[in-house]
Amino acid sequence: MSKISRRDMMGGVIAGAASTALLGAAQSGAKESSVLKTYPNEHFYKSDGTFDVDAAKGAYYEMFDHYHYPIVPRLRGDEFWAVDFGVGKFTEVGMAGIFWLNLKEQNYFGHEIYLLPGQMIPEHRHVKTPDAGPKLESWHVRHGSVHIYGEGTPTPGVDERIPPTHGECCQARVEQQLLPGEVGHLAGPEQWHWMRAGAEGAIVTEYATYHDGAALRFSLSSIVF
Repeated sequence: MSKISRRDMMGGVIAGAASTALLGAAQSGAKESSVLKTYPNEHFYKSDGTFDVDAAKGAYYEMFDHYHYPIVPRLRGDEFWAVDFGVGKFTEVGMAGIFWLNLKEQNYFGHEIYLLPGQMIPEHRHVKTPDAGPKLESWHVRHGSVHIYGEGTPTPGVDERIPPTHGECCQARVEQQLLPGEVGHLAGPEQWHWMRAGAEGAIVTEYATYHDGAALRFSLSSIVF
């Protein structure tokens, strides 16, 4: 398998129809008698302020156990990654994931997205490049829940639910909730979109066309990826 750069370690999120449901709706598939442990933001940073990848992965492994999600050998290696996008607020802006496959010639891509409770993938879009057309994406929620956001007429009240880091720059304000088993789709090529997990985190399978890391554009100027 070819080496994947940090900018290649990115799935997308989705735009869809509006919904006014709040974050943290009822979950399914978790252990009935357990509650997913959460950590303060400082737990994910070392004494010198750098992002602690091992601490982040440890929290995701706990979420996997919470949902009886198999931790296969590839999830114990370097192909499983976690990032805070250089924002320094991992509990708000961050994710983990693994690219199961990313085939340029065949133009398809398989990705698993992992989000801790309340965590968001920063708003972004995928533009056309010399190596790839605008990425098309769909998301299948396996465990937990997410709210997905895309372009269009803003959902009433959505401004109250946009995390502080994105309050000024956020362009995707059409909101839809997805629960386990539900699938959402990117509304159109090169559209701005983002995703945020509910109160019990989320495990989401992404089906998409080829992912070119050079195509990523973020609305938050401080993103480092």
